[in-house]
Amino acid sequence: MIKVVIADDQDLIRGSLRIVLRQESDIEVIGLAGNGKEVIDLCQKEPPHIILMDINMPEMDGIEATRYIKEHFPDIHVIMLTTFHDMEYVKEAMKAGAVGYLLKAMQPEDLASSIRLVHRGETLIPQDIAKRMIFEWTGGTETTSTKSSSSEKKPSYGLTERELDVLRLMVTGKDNRQIANILYLAEGTVKNHISRIYSKLQVTDRVELILRVREEQVLD
Repeated sequence: MIKVVIADDQDLIRGSLRIVLRQESDIEVIGLAGNGKEVIDLCQKEPPHIILMDINMPEMDGIEATRYIKEHFPDIHVIMLTTFHDMEYVKEAMKAGAVGYLLKAMQPEDLASSIRLVHRGETLIPQDIAKRMIFEWTGGTETTSTKSSSSEKKPSYGLTERELDVLRLMVTGKDNRQIANILYLAEGTVKNHISRIYSKLQVTDRVELILRVREEQVLD
């Protein structure tokens, strides 16, 4: 059984990740923490195999907590979990001893497979982050194909094609009934899609959603 601790300062994120992992017969969530100090306390009581560690937390952030844990509990594997696609965070996390890095907008099925991969002793770095790291290591030399892919890459947040259809209509101001009519869906189905969109983009209302979409250019 792979023992996991989830550390995130948002109750919703901790609860959602625990629900996803409860479906896995070989993974057990043995603790939840809201900051780095709580993670360390949990490790002292019962060391887990894997920690899903948020980067930005109060009192003690995830990178500082990772440094302490790797010094005092070297056998624990830390996967950094964040919404920020920032190379500085990646480098600092890896320097601190993290062996994996995941965005919170991952597909639920990817979470368990990532935990198993790290538990086997492998390093987990998403492909687009790895490309950026290689770009820096090679002194900023990119091939034409790499330049094209990096310039065109936009955050997808794991949205399905149907969720993208719904999102495009939401951004144009369509209400749930109008979206249902345009896409030939039941209004209840539209509501379910919107709920998943909110969850993946980590927003709570349409105003926040539209701001996130425009700021991060989620749509073309």
